[in-house]
Amino acid sequence: MLAIGGRLSASVFGFAGTWLCLAATVCVALGQDPAASVPAAAEPAANAGGDGGAGADDVLSLVDKPLESLVTQSVVTTAPAAMAMEVTSVTRNESTVAKSPAAIYVLTDEMIRRSGARSVPELLRTVPGVQVARIDSNRYAIGIRGSNDQFADKLLVQIDGRSVYTPLFAGTYWDVQDVLLEDVERIEIIRGPGATVWGANAVNGIINVITKSSRDTIGAFAEGGSGTEEHGFASARIGGALGDGLTYRLYGKWFDRDDGFDPAGYIEDDWTQSRGGFRIDWEASDCDTFTLMGDAYAGVSDFTAVRPAFPPVGGLFAFPSRLAERVHGGNVLLRWRHEIDDDSDWQIQAYYDRTEREHTLGGYRADNDTVDVDFQHHFWANDRHEITWGAAYRNNRDRIRDAPFWVELDPNRRADDLFSYFVQDQITLADDQWYLTLGSKFEHNDYTSFEFQPSARLLWTPSQRETIWAAVSRAVRTPARINEDILLTIPTSATLPVFATLAGVRDVNSEQLLAYEIGMRRQETDRWFWDATAFYFQYEDLFAPVPQAPVIGVPTFAPFLLLNAQDAHAYGFEVATDYAVTPCWKLRGGYSFLRFVFDSTPFALDATALAHEGDSPRNQLYAQSGWDIGADWKLDLAWRYVDNLPALGIPSYNALDARLAWEPTRNVEVAIVGRHLLDDHHPEFPASPFVGGIGTLVQHEVYGVLTWRY
Repeated sequence: MLAIGGRLSASVFGFAGTWLCLAATVCVALGQDPAASVPAAAEPAANAGGDGGAGADDVLSLVDKPLESLVTQSVVTTAPAAMAMEVTSVTRNESTVAKSPAAIYVLTDEMIRRSGARSVPELLRTVPGVQVARIDSNRYAIGIRGSNDQFADKLLVQIDGRSVYTPLFAGTYWDVQDVLLEDVERIEIIRGPGATVWGANAVNGIINVITKSSRDTIGAFAEGGSGTEEHGFASARIGGALGDGLTYRLYGKWFDRDDGFDPAGYIEDDWTQSRGGFRIDWEASDCDTFTLMGDAYAGVSDFTAVRPAFPPVGGLFAFPSRLAERVHGGNVLLRWRHEIDDDSDWQIQAYYDRTEREHTLGGYRADNDTVDVDFQHHFWANDRHEITWGAAYRNNRDRIRDAPFWVELDPNRRADDLFSYFVQDQITLADDQWYLTLGSKFEHNDYTSFEFQPSARLLWTPSQRETIWAAVSRAVRTPARINEDILLTIPTSATLPVFATLAGVRDVNSEQLLAYEIGMRRQETDRWFWDATAFYFQYEDLFAPVPQAPVIGVPTFAPFLLLNAQDAHAYGFEVATDYAVTPCWKLRGGYSFLRFVFDSTPFALDATALAHEGDSPRNQLYAQSGWDIGADWKLDLAWRYVDNLPALGIPSYNALDARLAWEPTRNVEVAIVGRHLLDDHHPEFPASPFVGGIGTLVQHEVYGVLTWRY
């Protein structure tokens, strides 16, 4: 612990010293007094209290400002704007961060643009409470508050209200969840359950990617670049108006990324993909708006896997094999929103989503089709009760073809239906101070039949610059195909005919979570905002492989059944802060602590429990800095420390990302980006033995990008 503390202290103070020196240099170069450089918004107007507060122009008065005026400011956007940021993921209605009784963090379009990240997973690295680890060039393990894995099954991911959770393996295929980052308005991240309004699988958290209306992307955009790991990338978008209230945009993008680092030089995991899409928004009347959007993609995600063999090949019962996984898919979504009056509105949404994944080995192919229809109605019953209710239907169909003997699904095709209903009441207990939100989701699925997921959330605003909240929630993770229908054969040795098998079981239960959370966010001054959250999670009926009697022979099999065999608990806290030091310099940072412990369960496999206890870092720390160096130059730095994963053999690491951008004209930007600059390469997460993959190391990289906006 002392060694870890020493490394943390040295990293923190070293990076802080760099910030101070660079800020002083920049301000002196601009002819400014560093001590006197404060944002104009920080000067209190008739602030009789003398505390640097906003007086009558307090935080909550910003709620009525349009979102565009908040997210298109420079990097030194004042902290009150952070409290007033619009969010919708907590209650499914428009609200603000200040009035949200949940642990929510928002990545704005400005933060996204200046991050230097090329994908959604890379953007999430500096969000408190989120664990992001790269397995190889195209696969990630992403979780919130623990339970991290390639297919993190307690995380709900949405893009514009469309769930991208795969019902086949209970997780998210991150290699195909790509968007044009220029068109993203914001990404809302909820740490903690959101199942009351979003349903099963929103257990540990929610990631909601929200793109801009086509009304906000009229014009043209193009970018392209290349680098040491980015063989090349390009994207373009055009938008315009088709008539009164009718706007559109079209986009396309392509990238080709290099392999991760393999000391032996054998593993191939390069990644290439092309994608295109459209969005149409129509304001048909003062009360009705329509949105139609769609995407299609195709690409190849290479990887190397250990495949079992019997009879042996070349005397080996297991050997690495280079594979190419061809991915194809598309989706289309239609949304209609109708405003009844100032206090009531309803919305109906429907989408279709198809994914296809095909291995070059043996022609294995998995297809999945999803149809989803969702309706919600929001209204004020009286002055104190704000009601939101809704109903939804989802149909999932999958088909597995030409599966190899070591990955079997029986039956090879399946169709499942999900019916759901939710109701939520936000009760005003005391005007402008106390709010109580009660609600529950009710679902019927084909695996466990009926599920209910209630929650109670209390919000207190003792002043207009402070929010305190607490919540108690129940959430479930329903079984997926892998939990009932899978039969995996896993080699245990390359030279011995001994294999482990993992089989699903019918009539299992949902995994259950009872969550307790408390949080506080405060506007200390116009320049300084902070947010803190603590939580305790109690899990029951977690799935775990339970050993059975071995089958002796040639080969010998060690069977395991996937059963509801474990309980666990987790606790921790997260802190995040924003501070505008000067008009040209803003700092952002955060710290996360997590402890995940499996309770003693005699039927479960202890080694599996140990591995999952150590699949998420106990400590994470990050710090970001953004400078506007004059009118044409911008410099952004992001440092992070990620603790070790002892059970998985992954050491801790420090990483530094840097971005320097120059705008020679109003429409052109040239940027150079460096990522993972503190070492040559490092591991972040091992490949899962259940999917047989072999991971690679994350390398430092540099790339350049040219951007044109019109």
